[in-house]
Amino acid sequence: MSVDMSKHFTTSALIKFTLPTMAMMIFTSCYTIVDGFFVSNYAGKTALAAVNLIFPAVMILASTGMMIGTGGSALVAKTLGEGNAPRARRYFTLLVIFAFAIGSVLAIGGWFFMEPAATMLGATGQMHADASLYGRMMMISLPFFILQYAFQSFFVAAGKPKLGFLVIVIAGVTNIVLDFLFVGAFGWGLPGAALATNIGEFLGGLIPVLYFMRKRDTHLYFARPHLRWHVIGKACLNGSSEMVTNIAMSLVSVLYNWQLLRYIGEDGVAAYGVIMYTAMVFSSIFMGYAIGSSPLLSFQFGARNRTEMRSLLWKSLGLIAVASIVMLLAGQELAGPLSAIFVSYDPELLELTTKAYRLYALCFLLMGFAIYASAFFTALNNGVVSAIISFLRTLVFQVAAVIILPKLFGIDGIWLSVTVGDALAVAVAAAFMIALSGRYGYRKYPKGMERNSTK
Repeated sequence: MSVDMSKHFTTSALIKFTLPTMAMMIFTSCYTIVDGFFVSNYAGKTALAAVNLIFPAVMILASTGMMIGTGGSALVAKTLGEGNAPRARRYFTLLVIFAFAIGSVLAIGGWFFMEPAATMLGATGQMHADASLYGRMMMISLPFFILQYAFQSFFVAAGKPKLGFLVIVIAGVTNIVLDFLFVGAFGWGLPGAALATNIGEFLGGLIPVLYFMRKRDTHLYFARPHLRWHVIGKACLNGSSEMVTNIAMSLVSVLYNWQLLRYIGEDGVAAYGVIMYTAMVFSSIFMGYAIGSSPLLSFQFGARNRTEMRSLLWKSLGLIAVASIVMLLAGQELAGPLSAIFVSYDPELLELTTKAYRLYALCFLLMGFAIYASAFFTALNNGVVSAIISFLRTLVFQVAAVIILPKLFGIDGIWLSVTVGDALAVAVAAAFMIALSGRYGYRKYPKGMERNSTK
């Protein structure tokens, strides 16, 4: 049964609605985390460094799924809010077809790009061979990985966040079991980890396609689409901020690796990989909440219900503030145990990783606000402001910080770069939200609208 997005959401109802999407994002991140665990413990730190080095290149390509999903779901949810369900279904079908088509093209190009990419990223010897192999194997399932990303948002727009979570659980558990078999039991090493991820991604992209082909118990399902390039363009522009964020984060990761190779060497890249694996769980909670709550905001925006828009905004900011404090404390307390899961076999690397983790974890206090601000404007179909926030956060503030801070604070400056970038991004986002509050009407209630009109 689909959730009625037109109703008033209390804080508890909002948490309940977004919880499956947050869990879905966590399980999505399990692909990389599980691979990292098995690669590190069964193939060694050189293979771990190779995966961490090439993975940003894979994510740059996969980010198109996030763009189409977030931008397209905002457009589809807004159309549903306007009361035009048939048009929303046509938009939805068109965007899913486009996601698979663009994913197939990128997979073919990416196959040939991975080896030169490993060279450009500074890999040599065995690390170069491992990075090229892993990157190419990831291209096999890239179209389905892009679909999986897109359906994470479309399931929410369809009022089926729990079903989206179930799909990711199936894919994630499959990945975990196959990693255990292929890498742990059969000893296939890095290729085994890649193959396990391939199969998990195939399931994550294919199951939703089969569901929306057959089911009619929701307001979204596949219908005969009309080729409308302006719809594709609108969805891509609207979701460009999420794509910019993912690409920029990948580029920042490349810069991180480059700086760490200069300052520390292979151990620095391995330590950064461990931090990224585990920090991905923390950031996926914020990302999951942003994706899960955005269609609600888009629906109310399409329905012109400014009262509920304001309610959703302030509830979200409060929830993010509480979660940020909890995650900061958890990051400080769990730095050692989380690092030990991956590199307990190397005491010096474990010490380096634990210290670095505690410095990096300071960003959890601000990260959620920066992520939500970008998603907020995407939900309002204002892709330009959303893209500006994302672009400044990563490609300007974080890049500048990772270049400048090491010159001032040495190695510690590298680990603090994300925190500084997020602090500046939150300041810019706050300025945009205040400046545009009158235009969208979310700071105060419009005249003549009752406070509880949506109950």
